[in-house]
Amino acid sequence: MFVFPDPKTKEPRAHYWQRVMEIIPGTLTWVTILGMFFFSFFLPVYVAIFIIIFDIYWIYRTVFIAYYSVEGYNRLKQGKEIDWWERCQNISDPEKYVKMIAERVAQMKESLAGCDICSRKERRIVKKEIARQAAYLKEVEVIAKSAKSSPGNEILDWREIVHVVMLPTANEPAEIIEPALQSIADANFPNQQFIILLATEERELEAARMEKVNYLKNKFAGVFADFLVTTHIVKGDEIKAKGSNATYAANYLKKYLEEKNIDLKKVVFSNFDCDSVAHPQYFAALTYEYITDPKRLQRSYQPLPMYHNNLWDTNAFVRVIVTGSSFWHIFQSTRDEGMVTFSSHSEPFDTLCKVNFWPLNMISEDSIIYWKCFSYYNGDYKVKPIYLPISLDAVLAETYWKTIKNQYKQKRRWAYGIENFPVIMRAIVPNKKISLGKKIQVAFEMLEGHHSWATASVILAILGWLPLIFGGDQFNQSVLAHNLPFITRYLMTLAMMGLVVSMSLSFLLMPPRPKKYSRWRNVYMLLQWALVPIIAPFLGSMPAIESQTRLMIGKYFGEFWVTDKMRKQ
Repeated sequence: MFVFPDPKTKEPRAHYWQRVMEIIPGTLTWVTILGMFFFSFFLPVYVAIFIIIFDIYWIYRTVFIAYYSVEGYNRLKQGKEIDWWERCQNISDPEKYVKMIAERVAQMKESLAGCDICSRKERRIVKKEIARQAAYLKEVEVIAKSAKSSPGNEILDWREIVHVVMLPTANEPAEIIEPALQSIADANFPNQQFIILLATEERELEAARMEKVNYLKNKFAGVFADFLVTTHIVKGDEIKAKGSNATYAANYLKKYLEEKNIDLKKVVFSNFDCDSVAHPQYFAALTYEYITDPKRLQRSYQPLPMYHNNLWDTNAFVRVIVTGSSFWHIFQSTRDEGMVTFSSHSEPFDTLCKVNFWPLNMISEDSIIYWKCFSYYNGDYKVKPIYLPISLDAVLAETYWKTIKNQYKQKRRWAYGIENFPVIMRAIVPNKKISLGKKIQVAFEMLEGHHSWATASVILAILGWLPLIFGGDQFNQSVLAHNLPFITRYLMTLAMMGLVVSMSLSFLLMPPRPKKYSRWRNVYMLLQWALVPIIAPFLGSMPAIESQTRLMIGKYFGEFWVTDKMRKQ
């Protein structure tokens, strides 16, 4: 039976290593911050050199991320142009589908050759479609060859796939959840292959909970194959968290599916935030990727999160934060390794059952399920990006200040994902089936990612000037001290290229402006990027520093902080 480490273990040796691993991230962060102050007094020259090297590294990192963000955007754009439903229906007979695509390409080439009156633009569009279909033809040929050569690589029948969409909710009103359900109902995939699982919490007032449940069940009565509702009651060592709620609901679902004699390997489970508005083609694309992948049980599937539901309504601070988060996930999607699940995502339900669902005593639930599966399959587990957007709510509260305060709390909860590091290390280090290189890679990427999150913007905005302040007269009279501000300013100007790319992509990805806002709102959307030097340290680094410090000193969060959800009328 699969056993995953317990972060609250009472076993002395396991508890010792848990605490050692919990201390490491915060220690690295505070050594960096305090070390910059200390060495600025005693070794200002070396600190100044470090700052210049760090600035150069940051330029490289910025250009690298910007380049792959553009690549991710292009893949997202292409993903929207694909008819995933058509692919789902035809891929079950790949050899026949190969002939169909080949005939389609031949017809387009013939049409293009015989079109004397076509404009240059029309010819360019047709050529682009020919190239895309030709590339896809090669992909289908590989699938056909693989399915024919090995009995274990068969393609599943899309008509046998059951989609379960779980929407965990604590106190979100029906008006937040209804658009998510409507997007599933409007998907270009048969509604009768969906089961909705609304996972409520007992901590919500019963009257409000039942009013919400009854409204939604009545609103979508008969639309889906079934509409299940669970109410999680916190017991024993559980904490009030999305993960414990999800596990309770998933265990209920498992019994339900077994009673219905539904093959768990043909159930795809989507754990969505309750405000998730899925792209109309998401479930068709998800089905296609699932039925064609021989290692389907060793995959998670991740759409690209975009905080577009109320982007025009929230304030500039929040827009910059959530837009940056979206770009980060677009960039991560282009990596072959290193991508983990975040927010709304999908997994094979059979695999979830094997790893015993989510931990009951951890705050972070979206990424930890990936790591449980990674550990179960001895490192042979990946996240496959689905290049379609899923739209979520940005933070929005009754007042401007409360919105900023809530954004800080949400970022702090995201940064608290560093709590995964100790249990991941305890899970994979003893596992001899995972290579040493992969273990080192996992440890480095987690520590480097969270360390940069906590320290990079602080170094760039504040600590970079410490040698000039504390270096003393001797250092300040040196050539290096005289040139340091100019070198730093020049290097940071180069790094602004990444910000220009982010600004450009943000306007390309932005949802249409609501009629209630004038065109001046577009100007505000541009000017908001001037706030980055303020936002990065206070709404980026500070929440990460707090989360790592809490973990380091053992002052853990006792429950999952639920972001207030509201919509402007």
